[in-house]
Amino acid sequence: NGLSNREIAEKLFVSENTVKTHSSRLFDKLSARRRTQAVQLGKAFGLIP
Repeated sequence: NGLSNREIAEKLFVSENTVKTHSSRLFDKLSARRRTQAVQLGKAFGLIP
């Protein structure tokens, strides 16, 4: 299982809103609807090893 927005925010020492904003912008750029889809696309594009 992946981390929640709150858990990610705590680990990165940022607000949950910051995580939501960055995630949303990333999803838009990748044309992804969900975090799992964004990861799959990131791997396909060579952005994630």
